[in-house]
Amino acid sequence: MAIIQEFKEFAVKGNVMDLAIGVIIGGAFGKIVDSVVNDLIMPIIGRATGGLDFSNYFLALKEVPAGTPMTLDAVKKAGVPVFAYGNFITISLYFVILAFIIFIMVKWINKLKREAPPAPPAAPPEEVVLLREIRDSLRK
Repeated sequence: MAIIQEFKEFAVKGNVMDLAIGVIIGGAFGKIVDSVVNDLIMPIIGRATGGLDFSNYFLALKEVPAGTPMTLDAVKKAGVPVFAYGNFITISLYFVILAFIIFIMVKWINKLKREAPPAPPAAPPEEVVLLREIRDSLRK
């Protein structure tokens, strides 16, 4: 029973719950980034490079059967092993975009978290001020 109690205390700690929420939000955020790359950025890159589509760049590691279209999906369905370097480029682009977006978010959150500059120290009590004036006048 002690191990169950210990696990319960561990599972309901704030850090574990924060991690679980982060994983769930990260999954949804990954879909957003996937859409941004596939639906917004890659078409622009394709247009700028004359229709270039990285996802269909590959090298067949075996002879492709006759009549098979030379697209990545068709070649894979034909059972031909492929070196899909275009897919790697696309996923690397996803990573760079995701890392940049997370950087911007963290920077924005840190800006919101910044504490106000410390308030100037409170004025000393009147007795202390009077004693300092007396001390300063005796020094002269």
